[in-house]
Amino acid sequence: MDQACIDFGIGETGCTLISVGLYFSYFLFFVAVAALAILPTMNALKAPKEMAKSAAGLVGLIVLFGISYALSGDEVTIKTASLGTTPESSKMIGAGLIMFYFIFLVSVVGLGYSFFHKAIK
Repeated sequence: MDQACIDFGIGETGCTLISVGLYFSYFLFFVAVAALAILPTMNALKAPKEMAKSAAGLVGLIVLFGISYALSGDEVTIKTASLGTTPESSKMIGAGLIMFYFIFLVSVVGLGYSFFHKAIK
């Protein structure tokens, strides 16, 4: 029996059921990852124009990240340096935050526009 099961007072049958459940969840996870890779590829082969739209969206996100990276600073304070933050990681964190803020702002504006546009009609 596993030491963790003994520490938590779980019997041998319960420990076996937990192990089987964990292995089953690993199996389901890998099935989901495989489906995530295979099904969109099959769909893209059926409709190549949709793949071009997805590629345009991906290129847009990459350009947005490049702009965010250019705008972010690489300042490191004494406190963050003691935590192991380097100027490069500070710049990447800043770029991620700027990108998040921009995407959040665009989504809020889009939601507001959609709400008022449908309310007027």
